[in-house]
Amino acid sequence: MGKMKEKLTDIKKLIGKLQREQPEEIKSFLGFMTAVTKEGALSVKQKELINVALAVAAQCEWCIVLHVSEALKAGCKREEILDAAMQAVLMHGGPALMYMTPVEKALEEFENE
Repeated sequence: MGKMKEKLTDIKKLIGKLQREQPEEIKSFLGFMTAVTKEGALSVKQKELINVALAVAAQCEWCIVLHVSEALKAGCKREEILDAAMQAVLMHGGPALMYMTPVEKALEEFENE
């Protein structure tokens, strides 16, 4: 299993644990996440590009992996994902630039699935 897929597994394990230990809270969070990521005024594709940029800005590798994977599933192309991620670099500078590394790794691992 690639390192990026391991991060997706980490997310699933965490959510499973929280569903047992904090069921009301995680149910509310997951419900909110489902509601705001569905098609609306913005397409799912647009939302996932925004989420990639926000994940880079937040410097969250797990978020980056999740949203690069979801962006690809939504039909985003590599160039669109990189362009979105670079918007975070524009706004957050050098530290955000370093988080282009997990974006690139996630693209390499998930692109051809």
